[in-house]
Amino acid sequence: MNRKREKDEHIERLYYMKESGEDSMATLKSTMNEDYDAVIIDALLSEDMILLNRDSDTIALTEKGTDYARQLIRAHRLAERLLYDVLGGDFESGACEFEHIVTPELVDSICILLGHPKTCPHGSPIPEGRCCQESCRVAQSSVVPLIELDVGQSARVAYINCKSDQQLHRIDSLCVRPGVTVTLHQRYPSYVVECEGSNIAMDEQIAANICVWREPEHLQVTGNKALDEPGKRGHQWGVFRHRKHST
Repeated sequence: MNRKREKDEHIERLYYMKESGEDSMATLKSTMNEDYDAVIIDALLSEDMILLNRDSDTIALTEKGTDYARQLIRAHRLAERLLYDVLGGDFESGACEFEHIVTPELVDSICILLGHPKTCPHGSPIPEGRCCQESCRVAQSSVVPLIELDVGQSARVAYINCKSDQQLHRIDSLCVRPGVTVTLHQRYPSYVVECEGSNIAMDEQIAANICVWREPEHLQVTGNKALDEPGKRGHQWGVFRHRKHST
């Protein structure tokens, strides 16, 4: 590992500590274990990236260090979203490499592509970039929550914006995953979408967490997959209907 990457790893760890309200040197040393390097700490101190209080044995990022850390964390968590939602790869190991080699311009391009996601697959917040303010309206026209689709409109799932692993697994169990195409059939009394040959009912809270790339034109439903009339009990949350089985 080169010295720049070693510095980055220490700065990232300090940012994670800041997110969790930790500031003790003991915590930094225990979480980094054998990767902790006192020489790196001295270098970061001389570069005005960190503040040390040797009396209380605490450490914190300076404003300069925080700004730099935000760039690293932003790149890392956007890489996780890209790998998980679009490429379907090992988002943890790939993202660790990604953050050290990309330019801010490339990071912003990925952010725009993904529609300015708010969280990584773990549910941790993605720090905003300039593109999130300047291009938010453009992104909103292409990546929207599923609940903003019109009945009969189709869209491709961009990412799942869940705050908990439990909710993410719940949606994943319905086969609603990044990359699949869904068609909204019904809004009331529950949202009903067609996905991979099944009609799936879900409540508004779940539907709002599914972000999709909206198609430029409404694609109407074809075939004989008629739904039960609104209000009937045929649509329980998460029930698959008209499932196609291969033989």
